[in-house]
Amino acid sequence: MRTIPVAVQLFTLREECEKDFAGTLKKVAELGFNGVEFAGYGGMSAQEVKALLDELGLKAASSHVPLDQLQNNLDQVIEDQKTLGSKYVVCPFLMPDQRTEEHYQALIPFLEEAGVKCQSEGITLCYHNHDFELERLEDGRMALEAIFDDTSEENVQTELDIYWLTKAGETPTKWIDRYKGRTPLVHLKDMTTDDEQFFAELGTGGVDIEAVLAKGEEANVEWWVVEQDVSRKTPFESIEISINYLKKKLPYLVK
Repeated sequence: MRTIPVAVQLFTLREECEKDFAGTLKKVAELGFNGVEFAGYGGMSAQEVKALLDELGLKAASSHVPLDQLQNNLDQVIEDQKTLGSKYVVCPFLMPDQRTEEHYQALIPFLEEAGVKCQSEGITLCYHNHDFELERLEDGRMALEAIFDDTSEENVQTELDIYWLTKAGETPTKWIDRYKGRTPLVHLKDMTTDDEQFFAELGTGGVDIEAVLAKGEEANVEWWVVEQDVSRKTPFESIEISINYLKKKLPYLVK
C-alpha cells in the first residue's frame, strides 16, 4: 500500500508561528508530521524556510497563497514554491464580495490561465473550498462544480476540505470519487456532532474520517493535510490529538 504523508496547515498554528516560526515547525516535526502546508513564511525568505525544513526533516506539502497574490505576483509565487520544494500552490479563500456570479465568471478563466503558467514551471495550482462554494449559480450548478468543470484537470486541481463539504450537507467521499485523480491534497478535519458543528480534533467528531482515508490510494492523494481553523484546546494539543489518531489509522506514520 502506498504511503501518503501527512502535513499540518500552519493557519492552525498562526499565533504560534507569529511568536516563534522556527520553534513552531520544530514542534510540528516532533509530533510526527511529515510536512507543512504554508500560510505565509513567518517573515523569512523562501531560502531560509527551506533550510529550516531541511534541518527539521520536514517537506513543503503546498502553500496557500491569497488570490490577489496569485493575480499580481504569480512569478514570485512560483519561484518561492521551487525554492521550497513545494509542488502545489493553493488558492485558499474568497472574500465575501468575491462570491458573486460575476466574480466566479471572472475567477474561473483566471484559474485556468494561472494553472497553465504554474504547470509550465512544474507547479500545480489547486483550489481549496469552504461551504460557500456549494451554493448554486444561475445555471443551477454549485460554484465548486463550475470551478472544476469549467477548468481543465491538468491545470486546476482540488484541495477538498472535508469539514466544509460536510457543513454544506455534502458527502466528502462522493466528491473524492467524482474528482478521482484530481485530488492531490485533502484537508482532514472533524466536526462536533451537536448543533454548533464546531471544528473538532480528528476522530472526536462525526465526520467519517476512516472512509476518507480509505479513498486515498485509489484517488491518488499525495498529501493529507490536518487543519483545525479554531480550537477549544491549544492548537498544539489539537494537532497532537489529530496526528495520534492518524498514527493509529496509518501505522506507517509512527517513527
